[in-house]
Amino acid sequence: MDILTAIFTRRSVRHFTQEPVSDSDLETLLRAGMQAPSADNGQPWRFVVIDDRLLMDKIPSIHPWSDMMKEAALGILVCGQVVPGEMGKYWQQDCAAAAENILLAAHGIGLGAVWLGIAPDAKRMAAFSALVGLPANVQPLGLIAVGHPAHTYQPADRYDPAKVHINRW
Repeated sequence: MDILTAIFTRRSVRHFTQEPVSDSDLETLLRAGMQAPSADNGQPWRFVVIDDRLLMDKIPSIHPWSDMMKEAALGILVCGQVVPGEMGKYWQQDCAAAAENILLAAHGIGLGAVWLGIAPDAKRMAAFSALVGLPANVQPLGLIAVGHPAHTYQPADRYDPAKVHINRW
């Protein structure tokens, strides 16, 4: 699938089959995430792959919109290693780019995925940090539920020229 097709046809997938995600496909997703741009090429992203069903079943108790984790084959917790200095403050933007790459790659190889926001909700960030034992200098940005889609999803055209301004508001 070419990149524009992936962008224009990607949908958030919240219902999955029970088919597992192969190790090869998982590596493809992680490689795609690590190809994202980052401030000063800092590459602050760190990923925690969650495929332990006991851990996955705990997630809906700490994230109000994560029921799909009960069906997902796995979750990818997208985190940022926060470093001191000017470039360290861009970790959320860097990791968001990595997350979008993962979403597009998942769609491109026939998987479904949905991004669940964690940051900047301090309570949710603390809960996920505790769930997977993140060190203090690593912060969770979001969780991506991944699996084989249970349904076919139609593309949605979201382009709205009223939201575009040229040179000035």
